[in-house]
Amino acid sequence: MLVGAEVERGGEAIGEEESLAELKALAESAGAQVAGSLFQRLRAVDPRTFIGSGKLSELGRLVAEVAATMTIFDHPLSPVQARNLEQALGIRVVDRSQLILDIFAQRARSLEGKLQVEIAQLSYLQPRLTRHWTHLSRLRGGAGAGGRIGTRGPGETQLEVDRRRLRDRLARLRRRLTDVERSRRVQRRRRLEVPYPTVALVGYTNSGKSTLMNALTAAGVETADRPFSTLDPTIRSLTLPGRTQVMLSDTVGFIHRLPHALIEAFKATLEEVRTASLLLHVVDAGSALRAERMEVVDRVLEEIGVAETPRLVVMNKADLLSGPVNAYRGALYVSALAGQGLEDLRSALARFFAGLREQVEVRLPATRGDLVAMARRDGQVLREEYRDGMVVISALVSAPTAGRLRKAVAKAH
Repeated sequence: MLVGAEVERGGEAIGEEESLAELKALAESAGAQVAGSLFQRLRAVDPRTFIGSGKLSELGRLVAEVAATMTIFDHPLSPVQARNLEQALGIRVVDRSQLILDIFAQRARSLEGKLQVEIAQLSYLQPRLTRHWTHLSRLRGGAGAGGRIGTRGPGETQLEVDRRRLRDRLARLRRRLTDVERSRRVQRRRRLEVPYPTVALVGYTNSGKSTLMNALTAAGVETADRPFSTLDPTIRSLTLPGRTQVMLSDTVGFIHRLPHALIEAFKATLEEVRTASLLLHVVDAGSALRAERMEVVDRVLEEIGVAETPRLVVMNKADLLSGPVNAYRGALYVSALAGQGLEDLRSALARFFAGLREQVEVRLPATRGDLVAMARRDGQVLREEYRDGMVVISALVSAPTAGRLRKAVAKAH
């Protein structure tokens, strides 16, 4: 049973259509069968049960009618609210954060992804563990020593043991993740030494980023019509018109009210976005909620510190449009699945990086054919002359390549 609510929070209202449609997609992606839904417009959240008492009674009847075994709320629940709801309904209660964490746990494939998800899950559990054993810690009896005989300590001791185990487990996981991130940073540093700029695919989950990645690079990334089908980043080379070569990176999709624990845990993965020269903001053009979802992506990009990175909006799934839509300035309309508009996209990328090239003229030993080949691959060689065991080349190349050529000249002298 799904439960959505419209709550005014900082001027942001979550509508019924968006709340329940997205929650249904998330629940089905996690493997649940949706038996029904309930929606309420709230002026204020009930601190005990989140929804009002009347709606709670109605929810209980609906749960009984369809024999539901779980209720999923589209909002974060406090430990008190979750406990009270489970007692009132007699079935398990899960909130939006738990649901997304469960999906991430199912999708993670790499060691780094699995570590990140478990850290996020334990971070979510940590404040909720405090009430888990309260039924034992309250076994205190009456006043005086006699009233406490046989009741001292068990609950509190067990709670402290659980807290310590959780803290120790988190510490071990974070150390392992730090080691994995160190290895990834080395790989990223080596990749940055190669004079190829990076283009990162970003966008709302299920907007078709992985399908676009496959269409442009034949990467073979798993694709599915469901949220968060891909978690682990994939990087492939892409040759653009004019022989410009870039690295294309597919990243985890964003979503409305993405749990903060996940953003924290996946900051290492999102590092691919931070180091990108250009962001391709992939939008599901056929979604009625595309404008709201574009705003969600903008907020997440701002949160991870890349709001100023140049970006190109790609309206994907354009083949599903049945009529005219509001045109977004500078946006490209493509269909990754049908292959429509991909050449226009490649040309737009080539124009962007051509504008970032700079002209450089260097004199190198003739034995450095590797640098000459690099200049040819990365840009356009305007002049190439060999004399007295040296080669003079003048070329239009990217900033990283220009830097490497100048560095080689400095070493040679």
